[in-house]
Amino acid sequence: MDPDFLPDVIDLDRPNIARIYDWALGGTANWAIDRQYGEQALKVFPLAKTLARANREFLGRAVRHCLAEGITQFLDLGSGIPTAGNVHEVADDYADDSRCVYVDNEPVAVAHGRMLLDESGDPERHAVLHADLRDAGEVWEAALATGVLDPDRPICLLTVAVLHFLTDVTGVREAIRDYRTLLAPGSAYVLSHATESGVEGEELEQIRKLVKLSERSSSPAVSRSLDEIAAFFGTFDVIEPGIVPVGEWRPEPGAATVPLASVVGGVGRKPGGRNDDAGPRSP
Repeated sequence: MDPDFLPDVIDLDRPNIARIYDWALGGTANWAIDRQYGEQALKVFPLAKTLARANREFLGRAVRHCLAEGITQFLDLGSGIPTAGNVHEVADDYADDSRCVYVDNEPVAVAHGRMLLDESGDPERHAVLHADLRDAGEVWEAALATGVLDPDRPICLLTVAVLHFLTDVTGVREAIRDYRTLLAPGSAYVLSHATESGVEGEELEQIRKLVKLSERSSSPAVSRSLDEIAAFFGTFDVIEPGIVPVGEWRPEPGAATVPLASVVGGVGRKPGGRNDDAGPRSP
C-alpha cells in the first residue's frame, strides 16, 4: 500500500471491522492484524467469507430494486472500505444520473473511498464523509452540504452490516429514527443485520463464537432478534419478502442458495404523508 495514501492516524493495535470485511471480500486495504483475525474467524465460522459475499450481493440487489422504483440517490452509512460492488458502481450501471454519499468513521475506509471517487472524476455525483453515523443531524447537514443529494426527492438510506456493531446504549436507534424522519416520502431504507433468531444447530454455535471473538476487535458485535431488527424500520413499509436471510432476499434467477440464516436483510419504503413516530410495522 502506498505510504502517501495512508491517513495520519490508523489504529493498528486491534483488528478493525471495516478492514476485516474488506479482507473477507478479497480486498487489499487491510493489515496483518486484520488478516490474522479473519483467519481465526474462519476457524470458528468456516462460512464467514461466504456470508460476507452473500451480504454484498444483497446490497447490490437492494440497490437495483431501489433504482427500479425510481430512487437514484443513496446515503450509505457505515459504508466500509470500497471493494467491488460499491453502491455507486452498482447504481451507475443502471442510471448515469445516480448520486451517492458514503459515510464512515474508519480512516482507511474514508481514504480509500475518496481515492476511488477521485479516480471516477465525478465529484458532483459522489462524495465520502468521515463521520459517526450516530450523529444524524451533523451527518445529514454534511451530506447535503456536498451538493450531491436533493433532500426534497426520495433517498435510499443504507445501513448494511453495520448496526450490529452498535449497541442500543450508543444512541443508534434514536439516530436511525432521526434519519427516517429527515427522508422525503417515497424514500427507502436498506438494512442487513446479524441475528440468532431462526438460527439453529452448528450455525448458531458458530455465530455465537464469532460474536465472542469480535470482543477482540475495535467494534464488538451484538446480535439482535428479528423484532429488534424490524424496529429499525419504524413506520416504513417493509416490502416482500420481508426481513429474511440475505441470500433469500429476491435472489437472482438460477443463483445458488446461501444456506445461512445468521445475517438477515430487508428493504422498507417511507409512505407519503405519514409521521414516523408510531412504532414499528410488521414485515
